[in-house]
Formats: sequence, C-alpha cells, structure tokens
Amino acid sequence: MYIESRSQQILLGHHETFNVLKKLYLNKKLPNKIILSGEKGIGKCTLAYHLINYILSTNEDYSYDLKNYKINNANKSFKLVLNKSNPNFNLIDVEEGKKNIDIKQIRHLISNLNKSSFNSSLRFVLIDNINLLNMNSVNALLKVIEEPNDNIHFILINSNTRVVPTLKSRCINFKISLSKNEVIEIINKIIDKDIYHLINEELINYYTTPGQLLKILKAAEILEIDIKHLSLKNFLSLIIKNKLYKKDKMLSELIYSFIEIYFRKNTNIKDIELLNLYDLFLKKIINTKIYNLDEESLFMEFEDRILNG
Repeated sequence: MYIESRSQQILLGHHETFNVLKKLYLNKKLPNKIILSGEKGIGKCTLAYHLINYILSTNEDYSYDLKNYKINNANKSFKLVLNKSNPNFNLIDVEEGKKNIDIKQIRHLISNLNKSSFNSSLRFVLIDNINLLNMNSVNALLKVIEEPNDNIHFILINSNTRVVPTLKSRCINFKISLSKNEVIEIINKIIDKDIYHLINEELINYYTTPGQLLKILKAAEILEIDIKHLSLKNFLSLIIKNKLYKKDKMLSELIYSFIEIYFRKNTNIKDIELLNLYDLFLKKIINTKIYNLDEESLFMEFEDRILNG
C-alpha cells in the first residue's frame, strides 16, 4: 500500500506551500537552496516532486494541472523522472542496504552537475533524509551547494531532525505541517476507507502523518495482525521481541519514528530524567544510522526502559 513520492500524481494537502513556492518561481525569486522540514511521512518529498514537475513541464505537452494539483502521467518530465533518466533531475537518498548517504553518491552528483546540460531548463537536485548525510558527505556537498550554477536548484528534505549548522545556514527553511483533521482526510482519500475502522486510535494518535499510517497498514499486512484491536505498546513489543524489524526495513522506521515522537510528546523541561533519556536515545539513533550499527540492542533497551518501564 506504500506509495513512492515520485509516483504520487495528486498533491493531497500542502496547496498553500505549493502556491507560495510557485509564486516565488514566477517572480524569479525561488531560492536555489531550500530545506523542506516536517514530520516523516507528511508529504515533503511529494510536494517537492510536484513543484519540480510544475517547473520542468511548463513548456511541455500535458503540463502540470494547476487547477487540480495533479501531474499528468503523459507529460515527458514525469515519465523521465519515473525512469530515473531525466537529465534535469538528480535524486540523492540512502541506497538499498545502507544506513547513510555515502560520499561516493555526492561525488557522483558533483560529476553530473559539472556536465553540460542538454537543454536550458532548470536543473534540480532533491536530497532526501539529509540527517543521514555523514560528515564527509556534508563537507563534499557544501563545496557545490555554496555557489551552485545559476540554473541548479537544491531541495533538501529534513524530517524534523538536527541539521548540520553549516548546511542549514546556507538554505532557506520551509516548515511543512498538517493538522490532525487534514491527516485523516488525506489518508482516507488514499485508502478510500475510514482509517478509524482499520487502526487502533492509540496508534493513530502517535503516528500522525499519512506516510506513517500507510506504513502501519503495510506492517499489519506483512505481520498478518489485527491492528484495530492491538494497543500501541503491544504492537511495538511484538515487532521488537520477535525481531521482525530484521525482516523489513519499514518496521525499523516505525520504531524509530515512535521513539522520536514519544519523547517529543512526553518530555518537558522539568522532567530531567526523561530529558536525559531523550538525549541518550537520540544520540543512539543517530549513531546507529550513521555508523551502520546493529539495531537490536537499541530497540531492546528502549523496550526495557520505556515500554516496560
């Protein structure tokens, strides 16, 4: 049920932000270094793909449908992006089987950007999961992002994590959000059902973006479990105790998301113990992802100290 951002032809939500960015582009004021920040699964990448398609398909047949916020599946730019062959588009993300963005990917990007373009259109670089850039990758990226060519635009995706200050300071940050009602409306449109009939409300209250809820549904399908009557704690314990996250990366992402959301929802400045735990687990998550460490000890410690604490 999970839908890749690049293939989502309809932009559900974020119309106001899209229109702001569109207006900046039309007035020739669109920043060439943008960070889209918001919860994981909220639609940041989808928004970026729609903006990019709107710009690249302007002079094409079957150009972007502004009235319905829809990518026409017959437009050339969309087809080339799907086929990973658009000369005006570069995507950088974590490669399969890895936990961070390798410096080789950035070097390959720089090599591509140094090549002459086949046309005069703008060129876009979309970098997802920028929190997974290691320091070598960040340093290599800074060299090209500081003074990009006039026709190159960088769009960086940040899921509300800490961004290296030297990178953040060079970009304009746009905060992306959805109200709970908007999230429910969007997910119901995607699945064409009422999400409350399928998922325990406790899970819905914690996993608060359309992308996260889609992953919950996919997880239930994989595990063959009824999540309508399964509590949040039991759901997570089931995944951790049975080490099901080793079978599917998506299940690891659900645990990581919960850990981060749990602390943000329950921590206040007076609760020193929980603040220290938040800092501890945040560091462990970052180190686990960047240095490709085993997740088992992290998840078991979380279950022991938080879920069963």
